[in-house]
Amino acid sequence: MIALNAYKLFDCHFHIIDRRFPLVPNQGYLPDDFSAEDYLKRTRAYDLAGGAIVSGSFQAFDQTYLLAALKELGPRFVGVTQLPATVSDDELIALNRAGVRAVRFNLKRGGSEGVEHLERFARRVHEVVGWHTELYVDARDLPPLHSILASLPVVSIDHLGLSKEGFPYLLALVEKGGHVKATGFGRVDFEVKEALRQIVAINPDALVFGTDLPSTRAPIPYSDDDFLRVLDALGEEMARKVFYENAVRLYRPAATP
Repeated sequence: MIALNAYKLFDCHFHIIDRRFPLVPNQGYLPDDFSAEDYLKRTRAYDLAGGAIVSGSFQAFDQTYLLAALKELGPRFVGVTQLPATVSDDELIALNRAGVRAVRFNLKRGGSEGVEHLERFARRVHEVVGWHTELYVDARDLPPLHSILASLPVVSIDHLGLSKEGFPYLLALVEKGGHVKATGFGRVDFEVKEALRQIVAINPDALVFGTDLPSTRAPIPYSDDDFLRVLDALGEEMARKVFYENAVRLYRPAATP
């Protein structure tokens, strides 16, 4: 049995849920607590080199939970947040200094800024603080957005794009330089191993891995077997890139204004 800690991991997608801070029901749903301490306990078997705390639909535009989690987890961790397009440059700069590295558009669940602001806002955050843009979207909905996403400086799609029907559109975006999160395997409706192989065959730098803990609303929650599935699909050399090297490059600190 391969030890989980045999490969350095930068966990590019997980959530911290802390009821000390505001939570907003999304379609009637509120998640259970999952603290920074819970996360570290769940991942203690890994060689955890850091990760990205991702704001969920139920956290909307709240930054207080994220700033607290970043402080608790420390400088190896970064944030992916949701913001209104009206946010000031000063707040972007302050969030960047606190460790935030990306803005998220949640087109699947809501709770984020609307897609009509995507292009202008994505370009603005990249210009002001060097952030990239992440989308939680069913890949079936990518065609109308393709030209915009392909033109952005850096963009990443969550959970392998979710659907088999939309997967060709996801691959088309990878061909244009898009990144993909190998996350949420229990959310997709296709065979994961072959999908991973197809993505890295197009661009070996495009794929990053995350646990998606605590797997809120996922039909099948994350298991350690998901980590091993990546290794089995891609082999040691490529898995090391996906587990660590690609993610560190994607979330590298920007020059702070």
